[in-house]
Amino acid sequence: MTSHTSAPFTDALAAGTLVLDGGLSNQLGAAGHDLSDELWSARLLADRPEAITEAHLAYFEAGANVAITSSYQASFEGFAKRGIQRDRAAELIALSVELALDAAVEAGRRGIRRRLYVAASVGPYGAMLADGSEYRGRYGLSVAELEAFHRPRMEVLAAVAPDVLALETIPDTAEAEALLRAARGLGVPAWLSYSIAGDRTRAGQPLEEAFALAAEADEIVAVGVNCCAPEDVEGAVETAARVTGKPVVVYPNSGETWDAEARAWTGRSTFTAEQVEGWRDSGARLIGGCCRVGPGAITSIARTLDEVA
Repeated sequence: MTSHTSAPFTDALAAGTLVLDGGLSNQLGAAGHDLSDELWSARLLADRPEAITEAHLAYFEAGANVAITSSYQASFEGFAKRGIQRDRAAELIALSVELALDAAVEAGRRGIRRRLYVAASVGPYGAMLADGSEYRGRYGLSVAELEAFHRPRMEVLAAVAPDVLALETIPDTAEAEALLRAARGLGVPAWLSYSIAGDRTRAGQPLEEAFALAAEADEIVAVGVNCCAPEDVEGAVETAARVTGKPVVVYPNSGETWDAEARAWTGRSTFTAEQVEGWRDSGARLIGGCCRVGPGAITSIARTLDEVA
């Protein structure tokens, strides 16, 4: 495979602000793909892998530097529920990284010359349960049990050589501690981002306590928040930067609210590109969007950051 970038991710992060992509499910849904399955976008790894590559390309063409892979809901246990054996599940988990790497190489062929990177998504345990518990945390499992769940798929992802692991949408400190343990020795840098409500994790822990777990973890190159309301971001950025001294990663939702019973988004978007100036000034160095944030918004973010650079 042709190399997709010439500069290590950590060097690029130290040099300036990188633009993340938006919601992968948002782009796949807009392209007409049904994501109602428990595997969410991970289902397409087996059924329509080319659709995932096209979605990544759309974000690279919109101005993103970093594509987050379709492995958020991909796990050995989740695939087993669908009758997919472990060897095949490992192939699909690895494929998520390969598809994003392919998209980065193709973007280069299409004339995109900026630095492009791939972040391998590691979603929370609750994502596998597909019952909304990733927004509550406190699954009743020990830190050791959570580490045992995460480590095998993280090993598969790391073996395909993504630029960084995205330990994302983490609802509580117990799972964060498990992921920090699981990340040791993999040889791939990682960021840790919590899902929050106000100034606390979804499980209710103060953000100072949550971010402090990552302060001394050498594997963690950035900390922050994702899959939260845009209004909650700025305070979290300030806290993360102050507590850890590390670069901050932020990629909130549009501001709409997910109705789990109706399986639909409600409310209105409160996400604006202008908000990113304040986030960057407070310490954010990785900025993008999560659910309901599409390529148009990523283009606006990229332009805003260019203008204020």
